[in-house]
Amino acid sequence: MLGGDGAFPSPGGACSGYLVEHDGFRLLIDPGYATFPALVKRVRADQVDAVLVSHGHPDHCADLNPLLRARTLRARPVPPLPVYALADALGPVLGLDRVGMLDRAIVRHEIDPGNHLAIGPFHVATASLPHFLPNVGVRLRAGGETLAYTGDSGPSPNVTPLAEGVDLFLAEATYIDDEAEESQAASLSSAFQRGEVARRAGARRLLLTHIWPGTDRDELEHAARREFSGVVGTVEPGMVVDLTPRTTGHEPF
Repeated sequence: MLGGDGAFPSPGGACSGYLVEHDGFRLLIDPGYATFPALVKRVRADQVDAVLVSHGHPDHCADLNPLLRARTLRARPVPPLPVYALADALGPVLGLDRVGMLDRAIVRHEIDPGNHLAIGPFHVATASLPHFLPNVGVRLRAGGETLAYTGDSGPSPNVTPLAEGVDLFLAEATYIDDEAEESQAASLSSAFQRGEVARRAGARRLLLTHIWPGTDRDELEHAARREFSGVVGTVEPGMVVDLTPRTTGHEPF
């Protein structure tokens, strides 16, 4: 996990950013603010095999720019990076540089919500989830393990099937309980709501992300546990989650 802050990075933290690996293939999901420095502490920029972006808010895609710069502004540029995103989601971040500067650094693949696609070893199911901008939730499967990720999303009947039976439900939880203003409630969710979904979906573990800087993480986890009896945690920069099932004992993050 590169980061899980919502809206803007906290001191020493980073916004949404998740590096998912299987069989040596590295898929970067949502390179938000401050995730690039965290990424290159772990792997080189040229070792990322593909990127998936849930939606166009900068706390989910701003650091695609330095990633592409690092891959192209070098003596020996690397092959173009496959980037999967909704139509028009990448316009602002790609527009940060002069026209054409990053054209050779990227191969764009448009996501059509509801469809399935293959990214390296990952089978990816997609679903449209409500937010202020068009947003896609994803369900990844590889090697018998599954992960579901909401991007940023308000309550939706599409969330539960996305998370059904997953080994890890990575879910935006901007709020603890029901404190969202009316104007926000359809586009963002709470830890309590994510606990409800995890219970209904039969998820194995619930990991809360997009956490507003300053939010009490213990309160977030407590709110989710009111509905979900499985393992609950919050994203911490640098944490590693192994999706391989444990045969005995309680599963920590």
